Amino acid sequence: QVQLVESGGGLVQAGGSLRLSCAASGRTFTSYAMGWFRQAPGKERELVACIGWSGLITYYADSVKGRFTISRDNAKNTVYLQMNSLKPEDTAVYYCAATGVRLGSLRLRDYDYWGQGTQVTVSS
Repeated sequence: QVQLVESGGGLVQAGGSLRLSCAASGRTFTSYAMGWFRQAPGKERELVACIGWSGLITYYADSVKGRFTISRDNAKNTVYLQMNSLKPEDTAVYYCAATGVRLGSLRLRDYDYWGQGTQVTVSS
């Protein structure tokens, strides 16, 4: 089992920045690739970014490319999502998740463990 706890969400004006953190506990952190997903009201959950177990491989959704950065600190069992130039359409509940596909996966169904989510609201 892996337990994931997100933090860092909040209310920010358009153009602002937030950094989300996700602390993992349980099994060996480097056994997992990590992903950040988001879900806006009335919409499906979507992958925002993912990072392989070593941190060398990353993927970004087109909607956030160039604005968001995913990173991980394996010594601290933590994954981060730095979000810059935020837009109102980034408003959603953000979830971190872990997958045993160690190089990372774009498929939601590959992620076995999920955090409780943290709300990000971007005002215009």
